[in-house]
Amino acid sequence: MKRTKVIEVLQSTEYGKEVVVMGWVRTHRDSKTVHFIALNDGSTIKNVQIVADTDKFDPEVFKKITTGACLNVTGILTESPAAGQASEIHATQIGVYGTCGSDYPMQKKGQSFEYMRQSAHMRLRTNTFGAVMRIRHNMAIAIHKYFHDHGYFYFHTPIITASDCEGAGQMFQVTTKNLYDLKKDENGSIIYDDDFFGKQTSLTVSGQLEGELGATALGQIYTFGPTFRAENSNTPRHLAEFWMIEPEVCFIDLDDLMDLEEDFIKYCVNWALENCKDDLEFLNKMIDKGLINRLQSVIKEKFVRLPYTKGIEILQEAIKQGKKFEFPCNWGDDLASEHERYLVEEYFKKPVIMTNYPKAIKAFYMKIDDKKPIYNGKEMEETVQGTDVLFPAIGEIIGGSVREENYDKLVCEITARHIPMKDMWWYLDTRKFGSCPHGGFGLGFERLILFVTGMQNIRDVIPFPRTPKSAEF
Repeated sequence: MKRTKVIEVLQSTEYGKEVVVMGWVRTHRDSKTVHFIALNDGSTIKNVQIVADTDKFDPEVFKKITTGACLNVTGILTESPAAGQASEIHATQIGVYGTCGSDYPMQKKGQSFEYMRQSAHMRLRTNTFGAVMRIRHNMAIAIHKYFHDHGYFYFHTPIITASDCEGAGQMFQVTTKNLYDLKKDENGSIIYDDDFFGKQTSLTVSGQLEGELGATALGQIYTFGPTFRAENSNTPRHLAEFWMIEPEVCFIDLDDLMDLEEDFIKYCVNWALENCKDDLEFLNKMIDKGLINRLQSVIKEKFVRLPYTKGIEILQEAIKQGKKFEFPCNWGDDLASEHERYLVEEYFKKPVIMTNYPKAIKAFYMKIDDKKPIYNGKEMEETVQGTDVLFPAIGEIIGGSVREENYDKLVCEITARHIPMKDMWWYLDTRKFGSCPHGGFGLGFERLILFVTGMQNIRDVIPFPRTPKSAEF
């Protein structure tokens, strides 16, 4: 007989029908006459209860049914007399595919998330991580649907690249060279002529630059793929390998860009509320009791649009009133998460899109503002048309900008920042041949999942986290 998924069984009212379910044991309890087995196959956060009469089965079978064991159960779908469940299955046959001993690392007890990271290959079977992974799937579907419905083209950008989009230099190198016998020139620099690509290459930190090429051909594109940063950071907000969503749009200005960012993120959050109800209710109960209210508030609220200079004025006024910050927040500083969260959670109490950052703290490709800002009565340095979307409990969730479309201005920035021109000729060609106004943003997929699930550590929203000194599984 064909297997029926647990989610389908729980939705069915065909009582008296014989069904076959397969899955893993969450709990097993018994009385003298009957055994109750909670079975889950990953299709839903909810378990189906298997009721097995003691006298109808070999006692040895029940000894094998421990937490984590994998079963094949045939039985009759029955209306359940128990509160909280509509259906249960009265077993007529039980087969044990795989037993699970007392050394199973995900026993039914309160393990910490830190402990479970040590067994990331097994933690996926727990209720919490099952919920997170189903939500992760739904967010990926929402992203593709949003862009497809709005006329964007899914554009695949390279994972191996010879350019550094962010200019940070913290990239993982890709090479076929023998690391024990590296040829160097008279200056001590490694010679890459005999390497696979004939030059130094790395794993990409962003698909944006190539995405811009796609946008100037197709009008509007989006990328959705893995990115890599060799940043030695052990914070709950950083991964060495993560996924990025990067739309790029021609003929867009700063206001249009902010409209896109707000509409997109609200669509994704609303999708989660409509399509992940059971999993969100579980996480709201077990992980973050304010989760669903916070998600609903994001949809209802109009995002604040805040120039960087005004944001600094607000933060400085807060300090005068006695607010304590660990890090400084003077004009020209790159704001820390504590500053961003103060603006979102305490001052405005709603999401904020911060714009017009100092040029010095942003990437080379951002369009320079026409006017310099005035701060404390003084004209400050140049600012750029960058946008950061700041969310409660997270801080920055989206970073974007209008791109500089002027060839000469872009060359000046590349030169001033000492970016090797030999690596940027192809990018500059977009400004040389038929340049156009354009812009886009990057959304770290795991940051979105972090917000939507209420989890506290980004390592717990990706199946197998890659962090400093950790590349297991």
